[in-house]
Amino acid sequence: MESHTSAADPQLLKRWATAAGGDLALIGLTGGRFRMGSEGRLAYAEDGEGPVRWVDVAPFAVSATAVTVAEFAAFVVDTGYRTDAEVHGNSLVFNGLLTDHIKQSSPTVAATPWWHQVTGAAWFAPAGPGSSELLETDHPVTHVSHRDAVAYSRWVGARLPDEAEWEFAARGGLDQQPYPWGGTREPEGRPRMNTFTGEFPHRPAGRVGPVAVDAHSPNGFGLHNVTGNVWEWTSDSFARGDDRPVMRGGSYLCHESYCRRYRTSARSAATADTSLGHTGFRLALSTA
Repeated sequence: MESHTSAADPQLLKRWATAAGGDLALIGLTGGRFRMGSEGRLAYAEDGEGPVRWVDVAPFAVSATAVTVAEFAAFVVDTGYRTDAEVHGNSLVFNGLLTDHIKQSSPTVAATPWWHQVTGAAWFAPAGPGSSELLETDHPVTHVSHRDAVAYSRWVGARLPDEAEWEFAARGGLDQQPYPWGGTREPEGRPRMNTFTGEFPHRPAGRVGPVAVDAHSPNGFGLHNVTGNVWEWTSDSFARGDDRPVMRGGSYLCHESYCRRYRTSARSAATADTSLGHTGFRLALSTA
């Protein structure tokens, strides 16, 4: 049985949708052979990052950025689509983004108590009821499940990248470097991605939350924010016997003390109907 949740304001959706671009713009990549995975000191062996192996990638195209709030709004306005978060009636939100009232009325996740299961949280209200007006249309859409991402991809005539395509694109032509720009997390002491700063999870040193999809400089292939900002769904399963879809790239909640998965080889997974406040997606298209 479907749960009841607050609906998005149709006029607000239409206003957001007008900020979306026109035709689908993707970056064409010739593909090739690259060394996928990592066995370095930063890698999580239990995540299946290794072993390092040679992988061939056919020519394909990939979006320079994650799908934005505006782009997803255009999809919803055109189709009337309801996300899994709307159907279930709730989604997971980081407690640092919530009002005291919502914190007190929303249960936490036992293993990760900084996550609250918030009634009414959805892509158009990422911090629960009343948060729609704070949403920026050039930010990545969040609170979208894998099924939601697939539905949007089909609507635009594209698909989600598989893991090899995602990592090939994220590396930007570099070999076995942990970050899209090289081996140093903050070259010249300057942040190159949006991750959690300060003491995780309760003492952030700055703003917590997503930033614009093109907020940081692109990698060598022209892709923005492939690490940090939001996790991105792919089309592959996590492991043999584990059919949860893989997420790549880390998010604004990644921190070296807890989750250093803001790297090109890092991976995680969640069930296909899971929606989270730090997960989005980008698009791919076969060109061979």
